[in-house]
Amino acid sequence: MSSDHLSEQILDLIDETREYTAYLAELGVEMIHIQSGQSAEAHAAQTENLSSRSPSRYRPEVAARQSQNENAPLKPAPYSNPTVREGSKGVGLQSAQDSLFGDLAPEEPSLPRSDETLEDIWRDIGECTRCGLCQSRTQVVNTHGNPKARLMFIGEAPGADEDAQGRPFVGRAGQLLTKIIEAIGMKREEVIIGNVNRCRPPANRAPTLAEAATCRPFLFREVAAVRPDVIVVLGNTALQNLLDTRESIGRLRGKFQDYYGIKVMPTFHPAYLLRDPSKKRETWEDMKKVREYLDSLKLVRNE
Repeated sequence: MSSDHLSEQILDLIDETREYTAYLAELGVEMIHIQSGQSAEAHAAQTENLSSRSPSRYRPEVAARQSQNENAPLKPAPYSNPTVREGSKGVGLQSAQDSLFGDLAPEEPSLPRSDETLEDIWRDIGECTRCGLCQSRTQVVNTHGNPKARLMFIGEAPGADEDAQGRPFVGRAGQLLTKIIEAIGMKREEVIIGNVNRCRPPANRAPTLAEAATCRPFLFREVAAVRPDVIVVLGNTALQNLLDTRESIGRLRGKFQDYYGIKVMPTFHPAYLLRDPSKKRETWEDMKKVREYLDSLKLVRNE
């Protein structure tokens, strides 16, 4: 074998090793253990097999799962709808990415298909008496809006105005939410808006864990029926119940998360913005990311 040919092989091996090492680094692998008893021939064959795998052949969603924080919750949200099976895919918080929202092309949706309509779900809810909130409410406040919406907003629970009118986000916080929607170039009629709980808690307190657990399966079914491109969760209650996490809005806002393949943007609740207007700038930054992601999907789908 000529020295030139040997040098060329060595350079090729160095390039392949460097490429594969970079790929492993992206996965968070810091050390590779090689068995000491392995023969030189077997190790060479294994190395050739590994180095022949171009990192571009690996699916980005696999790499994303490998690089998730080990402490991130992976428990799937429960479904009470038999057509939407529990445990179809774990729900986890995505690790930070270099780009704004990952690949422009959306991943294949992993949310199980649902044959239900929103009306089916609402008939199932009926004049609900499943928890103690029914004793003080005026009426059930169901999700409202476009059943084919690309953008969905989820809040905590109805307030006094919502309880009186039977529609979500119609009070002062709702008026501010309408302005936020219009600021990103959409109309309220184009989106869909709901809450984790459908009955007003006394004195507008946060729903208890038991109250939220009783009500949120209906919300999960609505998400499966609508299948929006993006969900904006407003405040801690919506964030923690949809994604089954204890993380706070202050920690996760502005960073896209994942719910069965649907992008989720956590941001501040409009009611909180009324109490602290200084947070409006941060909310606007979050909503610009939502707008940019929705626009990117339009470009991809029109190609």
